[in-house]
Amino acid sequence: MPKVGIRDVAKLAGVSTGTVSRVLNDHPAVTDELRARVRRIIDELGYRPDPSARSMRSKVSRLIGIVIPDLTNPFFSELVQSAEQAAASHGYNIIVMTSFDDATKEADRIGQLTSRKVDGIILVPSNDFHTLKLPKGLPIVVVDRLMPGYSGIASNHRAGVRLGVEHLLKLGHRRIGFISGPKHSVPANDRLTGYLDAMGQPDDGGQTGSPLIAEAAFDYESGRSAGNYLLARARSERPTAIFASSDQQAIGCMRAAHDLGIPIPAALSIVGFDGIPLSSMTTPRLTTVKQPIQKIAAAAVAVLLNRQPTPDLDHPILLACELSEGETTAPPQPD
Repeated sequence: MPKVGIRDVAKLAGVSTGTVSRVLNDHPAVTDELRARVRRIIDELGYRPDPSARSMRSKVSRLIGIVIPDLTNPFFSELVQSAEQAAASHGYNIIVMTSFDDATKEADRIGQLTSRKVDGIILVPSNDFHTLKLPKGLPIVVVDRLMPGYSGIASNHRAGVRLGVEHLLKLGHRRIGFISGPKHSVPANDRLTGYLDAMGQPDDGGQTGSPLIAEAAFDYESGRSAGNYLLARARSERPTAIFASSDQQAIGCMRAAHDLGIPIPAALSIVGFDGIPLSSMTTPRLTTVKQPIQKIAAAAVAVLLNRQPTPDLDHPILLACELSEGETTAPPQPD
């Protein structure tokens, strides 16, 4: 069977090849009726544009690079999937690269994407981003871990944590423990500030340690260790509720409570952060503060493709989180 070309689509649809091209490029000047007709013909003929030919003609690769620190982290996996869906809706593809949270590898990945002539990069910086120098002239949108001097899009981590802690306060909890993220992480520090805001405690930059705050990485085992630290004390001293800075930490903390014979939520309430799919699969189902991951990805793609204004350097786009109530929170028991 001969290869179907753009002229075949145009002839059958009764339009010019330029109109077909505008439909393929999602041009706003095309009417909905005409767009639907051309798309139907494209589907019927099984026409697939040649990406390399289109790139040579338009000087546009229709590729977006995305660099993340860790593909095994469910938050970043969902971010990549959401970015791929958003890019596909505009006729673009995604190239994913992992920095392993290392600034040297991160610079190498960005260089590789630049050499492949991507049209822009979505970057979740490594925690050591201070040494990173980004290429000039290539659209780059920083997400999640905001960097001074670059356009950024992220959840409002501070307000999101405040939302979750206030939920625990309304239930009557006063001894609320907090599992923070690593000190060198921008989102972790924002989340810690949100906890201190809600608890009415001063943010002293971590100079005065609190017995109800445990620093940990964002993974399951670190959450389990932090949970053991907070819970392995006399009942009158241990927290009646714990807010964890990630769902993975929260699930690890749930395991620690189980091992110590502390029932959830009867004797301990737990709230996580992120809203990853796994949070709805625990028993009991985890109460969590959900990040708007799909909205973050869609906004990043829209900014790169000039479908949405670029955020001001000093005013990043901060998207609201929402509380998803599960089964791991309840009023505290009397001591």
